[in-house]
Amino acid sequence: MTDPAAFGDDSNWLGGYYELAIEIRPGDDAHLGDVLRGLWSAADVRGCFRHRDREPEAQEAVPCTAASLIEFGYLHGRVRLPTGQLVVCVCMAIRGGDEGSDWLDLCVPAGALDNAAVVYGNDRPCFTSAVLDDWFADIGTEAFARAPFLLGVIGWEVSGCADASSLAGQLPQARNIGYLVPRGEVLHYGAANT
Repeated sequence: MTDPAAFGDDSNWLGGYYELAIEIRPGDDAHLGDVLRGLWSAADVRGCFRHRDREPEAQEAVPCTAASLIEFGYLHGRVRLPTGQLVVCVCMAIRGGDEGSDWLDLCVPAGALDNAAVVYGNDRPCFTSAVLDDWFADIGTEAFARAPFLLGVIGWEVSGCADASSLAGQLPQARNIGYLVPRGEVLHYGAANT
């Protein structure tokens, strides 16, 4: 079986991402850095690296900062799934510019999930996994306690699929993805239910 924690195995990086996408204040690099550090710590990501095609032992670690993320576009590490497997992960910032929201995404590639034999598919229109959703919700909740954010969404390539201003602090009744919606200083989790 392929090692799902191997950076140099291209199969680990294929097929899209299961992710926790966090909406942050637009254009605020300080907020991006605070949420990044909170997220990295909450997920207990091992290492922080620039290159995904070199094993961590064969490259220098980079600081887990907004400056590194902006300079390199992605930060890579390893994270332990709730099923116990260590897998590759990637973090990216998606900047919306003047017209959109900014997002910080912590992602586990489908290839790594496949190589770890994690089940995440079903008959719904998009892949879901209650185990991964709840794990990402726990990570998001801990990260929010360290650095509050505007909204979190959890699922298959969900970045930007909703926004805090449209939700106005309310969880949707029917949810095909997970939501982390702040109301004041309290973060509310709504699991996927459709």
